[in-house]
Amino acid sequence: MQQLESLVRAAEAEVSRQMQICNACRYCESFCAVFPAMTRRLDFAAGDAHYLANLCHNCGACLHACQYAPPHEFAVNVPRAMAQVRRETYVEHAWPRALGALYRRNGITVALATAGGLALFLLLVLALRGTLLHEPLAGNFYAVFPHNLMVALFGAAFAWAVLALSIGTARFWRGQSPGPASGASAAEAARHALALTYLDGGHGDGCNERDDRFTRLRRRFHHLTFYGFLLCFASTCVATLYHYALRWPAPYPLTSLPVVLGTAGGLGLLAGPAGLLWLNLRRHPLHGDPQQRPMDRAFIVLLFATSLTGLALLACRDTGAMALLLAVHLGTVLALFVTLPYGKFAHAVYRTAALLKWAIERRQPNRLQLGAD
Repeated sequence: MQQLESLVRAAEAEVSRQMQICNACRYCESFCAVFPAMTRRLDFAAGDAHYLANLCHNCGACLHACQYAPPHEFAVNVPRAMAQVRRETYVEHAWPRALGALYRRNGITVALATAGGLALFLLLVLALRGTLLHEPLAGNFYAVFPHNLMVALFGAAFAWAVLALSIGTARFWRGQSPGPASGASAAEAARHALALTYLDGGHGDGCNERDDRFTRLRRRFHHLTFYGFLLCFASTCVATLYHYALRWPAPYPLTSLPVVLGTAGGLGLLAGPAGLLWLNLRRHPLHGDPQQRPMDRAFIVLLFATSLTGLALLACRDTGAMALLLAVHLGTVLALFVTLPYGKFAHAVYRTAALLKWAIERRQPNRLQLGAD
């Protein structure tokens, strides 16, 4: 524990060192929200390091523009320093705290083993019941797994993920003391979060990936992933409304709103994660924290697998393989929900909180400028 604490403090100290150099240079002041927020500070305590680290979108523009980047003796690498503190943010604020260690161990092997184990358990249940192979059931999933069982199982997993992430974000927020949020600041933070504004490199040309050339691919793949996820969630919400409010249980026709939303979202969750994984594997070695890449890739692969199994289930829902595909898909989705609070998804909620703090902060007087005047 003492060794872990020293690593956390070392990561925070490195962000402070680099920010002090950047504060003197200010070449990147217009790049993204990190640098204007930096100019409001002369020193950087642990809370400031966590705030700026989660405000950073790891676009890489500052690294490629920096005259003090490695191999310079100052060794300024803001994306890597911020990524290292970002992971420590997740670990330090995790709930329950003991499970914060999962952020360090959550890789592709763990993610796929979790999904495979849960899918295998469901397959064994079906095999013991004699319903693994069956006559076509016209897409009636509830003939395989009862509706109430699925609601209880996935409702509990989703509620756990929401609770764990909410408590972690609340802990992070308590350490920031940004002041009261107005409607304007909340709207601004939501706009930047939904549009992924700061993945444009600060100038609209996009991110740097392998070299100094700018590309918008990372932002586009993020949009496909993000909105694909939201469309799938919307599909589930509409299906819930149909079931409980309209008394219209599944299965639904291919042209129905839940199926259309789910199909569109599933396609987004195929293209987006595939593109993000491709970029992640090709990215410049100085970008980000190499120790965090297994966690990043695990989340990407789980999203891709969730979409792939879901679309396969939709395509084969009227065949005798439906139960088998349903068990595999449900196992994958359950693995996604279980690992959601302790993987890459955490960056979405912490980054949104940091964007909200920035929207509040930028509406307040700059104490350093007032002091200079």
